[in-house]
Formats: sequence, structure tokens, C-alpha cells
Amino acid sequence: MLRLTKKADYGLMALKYLAEQPGACAESPATQSAGAQSAKDIAQAYHIPPPLLAKILQTLARAGLLVSHAGTNGGYALARPARTISAFEVIRAIDGPLFITSCITIHGSCDLAGHCTIKEPLRKVNDSIKELLSNIFISDLIETPEAALGDEGVAVARGPMSILK
Repeated sequence: MLRLTKKADYGLMALKYLAEQPGACAESPATQSAGAQSAKDIAQAYHIPPPLLAKILQTLARAGLLVSHAGTNGGYALARPARTISAFEVIRAIDGPLFITSCITIHGSCDLAGHCTIKEPLRKVNDSIKELLSNIFISDLIETPEAALGDEGVAVARGPMSILK
């Protein structure tokens, strides 16, 4: 079964949290630290271990998905609008390239490449997963009051990647 790592899940949750905050994007210099949220606040909101979240946020900042602001009112803000940051970018920044099997790697083919009959079908699956995750944006993870209600008008609990289910 294909599963996200805890780090990738926490990264998506953190970006979702930031996207929900007023002034979430640090696009303009005038709002550079206005929408910044502390790692501590994000960790408390989702019960994520603070040291682990701090490392994840630093990784996302190095990847250019977040902007880090130092100082008393510092913290993190989205580097771009939530509608332009894909789940695939977040996962790749945290976990590296996405490969569902060891035969599809950045190092080339495995030893069985000459006789393998499943390499091409697995490449297609890998490409499909990449395409799906590339078309899910942080803004899609934000729950609106209507999205939080199920078919019967009853609240439904959803995780950040429930859109994949």
C-alpha cells in the first residue's frame, strides 16, 4: 500500500494551517511578517511534536514553499498563494523523488531491466500518482463549512489527504 510518510503528512497539515490564516501568503513586502505563524502554534493545533515540525518547516522553507521570519513576531508564511502549491511539491520537498518501486529510481534501471515485464505498467502507475498529487493544491485541503458536512448535513472528519480516498 502506498502511504505518505508522517513527515509529508505533517508538512501538508502545516501548509493547510498556514493557508487558513489571514495574510497567509508572504507575497508582498508590506505583509512579510503579518501573516507569519509560529511553529509552536502549528504544532499545538495538530498535536505534532514541535522539534519534528520545526525541521519539516525548515525543509519547506529551504525548498521555497515557505518564508521564514525571524524575531518576536516571526514565524512561517506561505511563499506563494495556496492555490499554486501542490501536494506533490510538498511531498517531494520532504521525502525526495516519488518512486513506488525500486525499479524506477534516479539511479537508472535495476538488474532485471532486460527481462522485466512490469516495469512499464509500474512507470504508468508512478506517473499517474505524480499527476494526481500535482493537481491537488494546498487550497484544496482547506475545508469550507459546506465541505465539512457530509451527504446528510452531518459533520465529517477529514484529514489533509482525504481527497485522495
